[in-house]
Amino acid sequence: MNPALELIHARKSVRSYEPRPVEAPVKEALLAATLRAPTAGNMMLYTILDITDPGIKEKLSHTCDEQRFIATAPIVLIFLADYQRWMDYYAYSGALEAEGPRPRESDLLLAFSDAMIAAQTTALAAESLGLGSCYIGDVMEHWETHRDLLDLAPYTFPAAMLTLGYPTAQQKARPAPGRFPLSQIVQENRYVRRTGADFETLFGDRGSGPFLPGATNFGQHEYRRKFSAEFSREMRRSVAVALENWKGLEP
Repeated sequence: MNPALELIHARKSVRSYEPRPVEAPVKEALLAATLRAPTAGNMMLYTILDITDPGIKEKLSHTCDEQRFIATAPIVLIFLADYQRWMDYYAYSGALEAEGPRPRESDLLLAFSDAMIAAQTTALAAESLGLGSCYIGDVMEHWETHRDLLDLAPYTFPAAMLTLGYPTAQQKARPAPGRFPLSQIVQENRYVRRTGADFETLFGDRGSGPFLPGATNFGQHEYRRKFSAEFSREMRRSVAVALENWKGLEP
């Protein structure tokens, strides 16, 4: 296996870091690599917020589903889907017409893709530099709070957050979790819905429990644990509000 593939296969989420800062040259190399991420039309429709304020980290550790390790992570990066930079430039250059088009859902999704590609490039670059990383999707929750906390402009949205640092010895030794088999992820040409036999292949080794109260199998357990959980409801609410705000900015 070549070094790049080894890196991809070795990477896992790391939520516990050594209590030492990431050296400035390492951080600079990390961010320089991030900027080489693929991007739609070379527009780079994202902005990275480097969260260095301990107070903001502390706040995020609560608003992002009470994940306390966020407060002490050496590096916290928030990847914003960002169309504001281009809209401001269009206005500055005189290109923006009073009744002309404004960003819509498609533009947000394009910027969201740019931000996520940049985030994944950061995660892989971090692995190559001996750093561990963890995605925090909960930054999409509590839209109004995060908008005010981070002074988010109208045409921005927090797509993802990454915490990074040097992993502890325990985290280094922890095996990477398994993945679904390739045969259940890759389909040829057209989408085919899964059947009972597929579900046994996908989830058969996860069905022994213990399960949450009221759940008798893994599907019921996961529905209660993830999809119908309070954080998931809040995420759906927050994203809906943010999307309506984005759409409401039409001239």
